[in-house]
Amino acid sequence: MSARSAAARALLVCLLSACATAPPPRPLPPPPPPQVTDTSWPRREVLDLAMQAYQCGEREGRFDRPVLTVIDYSLPSREPRLWVIDVERRQMLYHELVAHGEGSGDTMAVAFSNRVGSHQSSLGLFRTEGVYTGQYGYSLRLSGLEPGVNDKARERAIVVHGFPDISRWFAAQRGTIARTWGCPAVPVEVAPQLIDSIAGGSALFAYYPDADWLRESHYLHCNVQLVRARLGN
Repeated sequence: MSARSAAARALLVCLLSACATAPPPRPLPPPPPPQVTDTSWPRREVLDLAMQAYQCGEREGRFDRPVLTVIDYSLPSREPRLWVIDVERRQMLYHELVAHGEGSGDTMAVAFSNRVGSHQSSLGLFRTEGVYTGQYGYSLRLSGLEPGVNDKARERAIVVHGFPDISRWFAAQRGTIARTWGCPAVPVEVAPQLIDSIAGGSALFAYYPDADWLRESHYLHCNVQLVRARLGN
């Protein structure tokens, strides 16, 4: 074997040895887990406030049925933001789209009112009343329980009813849904069943992070007021 051949062989052995002993390439880190948000129930802070208001109203004898409807107006109208909950069974009955008033905003509701002619939605705790058939078919009257916040609901004809342009198809096409003159209207195909499930004395709670309402609502501070009353304050 010539000197040149011996040198080439030695170099090949060295390279093979280096390849054999080199550490394997570092594996790529696993991808982060997908961010999945459970929207089947209201957000915890909204549900907690709704339950506080419901329990306060129940202690005062405001309701005849253990059913609570929650509307989260802080969500865009293209997302389902109305929940109907059987409180005793802790069971979700409906999770649907719901409209807000045209005076409250476009896709996002940002302004709320108790004023006649405002065409805005109202916040706070309501009691469901009787049903009737009107301009928009089968409908449900609401009574507002919070003075200055929603207690003109009957005068303003704020009712639950169905409307064709409140649908997932419409939301997908337009990025939003129809608005109303303040009524929490729902998809027309589920309106009769949904209305029957809440009519006749159940609770409806409409939420938005309005600082004044959150601070002053009687139904959100019932426990504090009860303690003060017992202490004579």
